[in-house]
Amino acid sequence: MTSRDLTGYGGKWPEFSWPGGARLAVSVVVNFEEGAELQVGDGDSRSETIGEVVSVVPAGVRDIGQEQIFGYGTRAGLWRVLDALDAHSLPATFFFCGQAVKRSPGLARAVTDRGHEPAVHGWRWRPHADYSNPVDEAADLDRTIEAIQQATGVAPLGFFCRGSESPWTRELLAERRFLYTSNGFDDDLPYYDLSPRGGPLLVVPYALDANDMKFFHPNGFVRSSEMVDYVRDAIDVLEEEGRRGMPRLLNLGFHLRIVGRPGRFAAFRNILGMLADRRERLWIAPRQAIARAFMEAVPPTAALR
Repeated sequence: MTSRDLTGYGGKWPEFSWPGGARLAVSVVVNFEEGAELQVGDGDSRSETIGEVVSVVPAGVRDIGQEQIFGYGTRAGLWRVLDALDAHSLPATFFFCGQAVKRSPGLARAVTDRGHEPAVHGWRWRPHADYSNPVDEAADLDRTIEAIQQATGVAPLGFFCRGSESPWTRELLAERRFLYTSNGFDDDLPYYDLSPRGGPLLVVPYALDANDMKFFHPNGFVRSSEMVDYVRDAIDVLEEEGRRGMPRLLNLGFHLRIVGRPGRFAAFRNILGMLADRRERLWIAPRQAIARAFMEAVPPTAALR
């Protein structure tokens, strides 16, 4: 059997407070993937199948309709999302796919010009578990970092890929001095992975439940109010745990082509409003700031104890 850590903090979470004395940190993540998805028109053997409807275009044939569904995210959705973040003065982390940035560098720059954090989301919107060797994965990491830096002038320090990392991903991130990875779905607090060569790597966990991808899945949200209610319940539960001395992190994930649509944008707008209404007792911050705050409060030596 492979080695798996199913214990984590073992019910004894580190005692600390987020900046400002908050017991709950909230990370708003927006995924910027449009133009990096699988498309036959880009030379892939098949086109991405996850979209508004199940595609009826056969594998191996260019799916122009699916290309347009993705294109809506950057053509229309991006501006709704950025304006809503501005209206509520809330910071976000944008997970950037390298090929998407390469195709639309001005749009990536518009994101960082408004003060949001860029992070690496892989060169393509694909699992890094697909890589058969570390050399190819490293090359794609490097060109994604370069594309983001050239477009935005900001060096990304965080990482998250679709699905799963490869056996080598964390070692490659540590070698490149990444601050954190977010491919962790197994906790409500950051934690350290001490195994990579190059030093400890902080895992700032992500989540797929309070995530608008659930609008695209049959077991998920249908009406925008359903996601708003779900997020409200999550905040209430985590705030109550925080009052009992257990600091927590809540992850909220969004996609330009999903909540950028008018009927779902209400979910994004109303969730931001809810966060703004509670900002006096929540710490809402980019993931890089969350990583640094945790590392200062709980250094690796303390985590080991």
